[in-house]
Amino acid sequence: MAAKEKNVVTAKYDASKIDKLEGLEAVRKRPGMYIGDPDERGLHHCVFEVLDNSVDEHLAGHCEHIEVTIHVDGSISISDDGRGIPVDMHPKFKIPAVELVLTNLHAGGKFDQGAYKYSGGLHGVGAKCVNALSEWFEVEISRDGKLYHMEFAQGKTTSKLSVTGKSKKTGTKITFKPDAEIFKDTTKFKFDLLAKRMRELAFLNPGLSITLTDENKNGKTETFFYKDGIEEFVKQMVKAKTPIH
Repeated sequence: MAAKEKNVVTAKYDASKIDKLEGLEAVRKRPGMYIGDPDERGLHHCVFEVLDNSVDEHLAGHCEHIEVTIHVDGSISISDDGRGIPVDMHPKFKIPAVELVLTNLHAGGKFDQGAYKYSGGLHGVGAKCVNALSEWFEVEISRDGKLYHMEFAQGKTTSKLSVTGKSKKTGTKITFKPDAEIFKDTTKFKFDLLAKRMRELAFLNPGLSITLTDENKNGKTETFFYKDGIEEFVKQMVKAKTPIH
């Protein structure tokens, strides 16, 4: 039997072929590794990643209400009344903590047991992946009596952290517009898909209120709040069933 011919790659393979991706470039180059396929499902997964951060604040005992708003320009906002992402200067990296958290793939408060005992999402890399896959991304933070603002585009800082006013509350608001270069199938958020996930989260987190608003549908709004949590979920599931005993 004749030996099978082998396909030999003749291209030069040396140090010049080893590529180092800076910042969040790896996320943009291989989004599937982080959010799955960049289709409708991946698009909505981005919202869930940011939403999970707010839910984590609730699990840590610092958040009671989350608001999600679909805007007419195709962007979406997720805001909470948690502690607010830290804004102080990081002692090692010499940049504001919020910038480090949103631009460095492996920086965050969820890699150890320091700030969060429980955490959903991509173990602290969720929001920064969303930042990388967004045409633009903004964060507003209410903390220490001040209102802070910072802007990004495709994962890179475009506007440094600044104080834009005073605030008597605490919390974080993230607004982003999906990048059509990444999400080629669609960049349009669907109310029903988001509502389904938010209803589940509200059931699983008794006492947490989540409000969803769609500005494209005359301000259609729905609030999810279940005092009894999973018990109420079970009751809703079986209320239309016929008892067998």
